Formats: sequence, C-alpha cells, structure tokens
Amino acid sequence: MLFYKAYKHSSSREWVVFIHGAGGSSVVWHKQIRDFRKDFNLLLIDLRGHGKSVDAIKNIWKEEYTFPAVTKDIIEVLDHLDIPPAHFMGVSLGTILARQLAEMEPQRVRSLVMAGAITRLNITSRVLVYLGNTFKSVVPFMWLYSLFAWIIMPRKHHSESRNLFIREAKRLCQKEFIRWFKMTKDINPILKYFKEKDLAIPTLYIMGEEDIMFLEPVKKIVKEHKLSLLKIVKACGHVVNVEQPEKFNQLSLEFLRNLNQPHQNSFAH
Repeated sequence: MLFYKAYKHSSSREWVVFIHGAGGSSVVWHKQIRDFRKDFNLLLIDLRGHGKSVDAIKNIWKEEYTFPAVTKDIIEVLDHLDIPPAHFMGVSLGTILARQLAEMEPQRVRSLVMAGAITRLNITSRVLVYLGNTFKSVVPFMWLYSLFAWIIMPRKHHSESRNLFIREAKRLCQKEFIRWFKMTKDINPILKYFKEKDLAIPTLYIMGEEDIMFLEPVKKIVKEHKLSLLKIVKACGHVVNVEQPEKFNQLSLEFLRNLNQPHQNSFAH
C-alpha cells in the first residue's frame, strides 16, 4: 500500500485528500496542512515510487503504469481507511489522477480543487513529451526532469516550487522515472475524453497567471463544464499552492465552505 499520512479532526467528518504531481511527493502540500486541518480531516498520499512510498514493500509494481492503475493505488488507501465521500485536491499531474478517480468512482468525490491543472497539452508540452520519450532511456532522468521544471517554472519567483519538485524527484530511480514517463503516451486521449465529458462535480481550478503552458486550456474547459470555476492568481506560476499558499488556501477554503451553503454562491462566474 502507498505511504499516507492522515490528520484527524476532533469533530469534523469531512475529508480533504491531497494528490501530488509526478516527481513530487506529499511534501508539496506542507503549506496547506495548518489552515486546512482547522476544519477538515486531511489525507496526504505519496504516489507509487514517490516520497516515502519508495520504501513500501510494494514499491515495484509489475503491471504497466496507466492512469487507472495508479488511481487504483489511491482508492486502495481510501478503502483501507474507510474514507467517506471527500474533497480531492490535485496539483499538476495530480489533477489528472483526481479527475481519473472522479471518472472511475464519482460517488467518492464531493468536489475537486485543481492547482496548476493539466487539461490539455500545448505545442511546447507536446515537444517536451516527445523529447522525453525519445531520450528517457539514455539521458539521466534528473537532467530531463530539471529541464522540464525550468521550462514549466522559468521565473525567479518560481524557484521555490521548481527546487522543491527537483529535490523530491531525486528520490526516484531511473527505471521508476521511465515507468511514469511512459504514461505520457496516454495523456492526450485521456484529456480529450475528460474535456468532452462533464461529470457535473463542483470543481475549482486555481491557476497562476504565469502558467503559460496550462492556463489557456483551463479557461476553455471552464466555459464548457457547468459546475467548474476558475480563479487566476496574479504574479504566480504553475505550482500555485507553493508559490502563493495564503491566496491558494483562502480561495480553496472559501470554495469548500461555500459548498455547504448552496444559496450563497460567491463563486459565480
């Protein structure tokens, strides 16, 4: 089973489940824990091969890595802890896994909060994926990962997010990186399907205005999915929850609290 850490609330029965991105770990959510645990039970998970899940007994998965297979790992933890329908929060590639979970078992998902969401690959990201798949077996993966991190988070004030992801990625081994990178071949078809199918689950997208690779596609999907909302954080890049945690926490918590007050829709388009 994946490594997880749960923070129990003394009275609340609501849960927020945090899903990190590829190459990261649950550490990327450390700036959310204090604010969110005041009102919610929290569950932070390290995905297979990441963070402390590297040390798990089942750290070598024999089946091919696919988005459904990796999502089943998360569901296994939810079942183990008997987690009720929860709010799911993803960052970067973790947003794809959160959406995949909502596709597979929508009854588990009360809402989605997507930070630095990946909803479509633009030309730049497609070129990166192509180069990565071409050279993933011959170039040290940290070179590739560092290059991607610099391209996605290029500015000086993105450095904390960039360095955090690079530091956490060092826990991966080359074989594990290759297993994860092979999943990129499935990204375009799965994102196209997600775009076309509206699950009608309340969804908040929080994007940095400097997230040049992923912001524009999110703007389009929000127009098409009726329960989706978009908040854009100024002077911020891809990993919003790390770069501007106060703003991210404020927007997320306001959204979650608002779900219990259907007649007070302060998050209207």
